[in-house]
Amino acid sequence: MATQNLSHSEAIQKLKKLAEDARVCMMTTNLDQRPASARPMYLQEVDDEGSLWFISNKTSDKNAELKNNSKTQLYFMNEGNSEYLSIYGDVQIFTDQPTIDKHWSIMANAWFDGKEDPEVSILKVNAIDVRYWDTKHGKFLDMAMMLYSAVTGDRKNGGVEGKLVV
Repeated sequence: MATQNLSHSEAIQKLKKLAEDARVCMMTTNLDQRPASARPMYLQEVDDEGSLWFISNKTSDKNAELKNNSKTQLYFMNEGNSEYLSIYGDVQIFTDQPTIDKHWSIMANAWFDGKEDPEVSILKVNAIDVRYWDTKHGKFLDMAMMLYSAVTGDRKNGGVEGKLVV
């Protein structure tokens, strides 16, 4: 597997593509305890600075855990394209209406009574350490290359992995 570390705008572009293509991640909190707490979260967006935004219930266990320890680990997987992303970051919790208005999604109405619901909060994850695994040429060509390698012993793996510095 080839290594391709990216930084600045290239890293943010790669982070945005991988996270927004997957959309759902496992968000892990209580990282200093075993077992750590994990739950699926729906990504609203990755902004131009590489921060990830989520909608959350401000009285949830997750928010209470993040108030106690703001570190989180996010795991994204887009199995259809063989894309994987691991993000260690620091979370900020917002409850002000302008931030809620900016990041609100109509889909959140499934959990809240609109964006004015007093339980709504917005989570902003500032990435500290980002690692990714991706296909170089697309899933099907990489699969063909893997089969070729298995049959011939010629190790031409088309995958790429690296660190994203945002």
